[in-house]
Amino acid sequence: MAGNLHEGHRDRLRDEFLNLKENQTMHDHKLLELLLFYAIPRKDTNPIAHELINTFGSFSAVFDADVEALAEIKDMTKNAAVLIKTIVPIIRKYVDSKGDAPTCIKSFEDLGNFFMAKYLGVKSETVSMLCLNGKGEILSFEIISDGDLDSAGLSIRTVLEKVIKTSATAVVLAHNHPSGIALPSAQDVAVTKMVADALNTISVNLVDHIIIANNDYVSMAQSSKYEHIFK
Repeated sequence: MAGNLHEGHRDRLRDEFLNLKENQTMHDHKLLELLLFYAIPRKDTNPIAHELINTFGSFSAVFDADVEALAEIKDMTKNAAVLIKTIVPIIRKYVDSKGDAPTCIKSFEDLGNFFMAKYLGVKSETVSMLCLNGKGEILSFEIISDGDLDSAGLSIRTVLEKVIKTSATAVVLAHNHPSGIALPSAQDVAVTKMVADALNTISVNLVDHIIIANNDYVSMAQSSKYEHIFK
């Protein structure tokens, strides 16, 4: 009897999800409970979902948690923890691969939106580079270093080699501050100037350096304090 009640609950929750209209959603714990069905087949996942949200503080924080921390929750399995950790990379790939993803950058707002999608859910500090042609068309996007601009050992030679390889005429740098705010540090400014000067030697323009934190970003080129670097 208990098994039948358990399966009946799962069926009802699946039906609730399938009957949602496009502009509707479910409560956080119900969505998480439903997801866990597919990795924890023989337990009631409702209390597990509640415990995950209570432990990590919010729905989004559950998906940002480490696999090891997720697996410590009562009745969680390693498979369930891994399933949860696949969600943000899947969303990032979905956003990145949509047919309306930009192929041309026309404004600083386009730059911000482009990099916000690329850095969705990225927790470790990462430096990336976008290469453009004279029309603003995207030639390449690459991660060029892991770590902050101070510790990552950003190689100017690597930057120049990648730019020359793509025949780019313009470059945009970006990196994130996972545990901070979207404001450039003194080291960020110094490295930006160094990259701009190096690119100038091969007649390539550093258009901007986008700094991302949480759901915000700063365009250094749009700040009067740093705009001289990009001239």
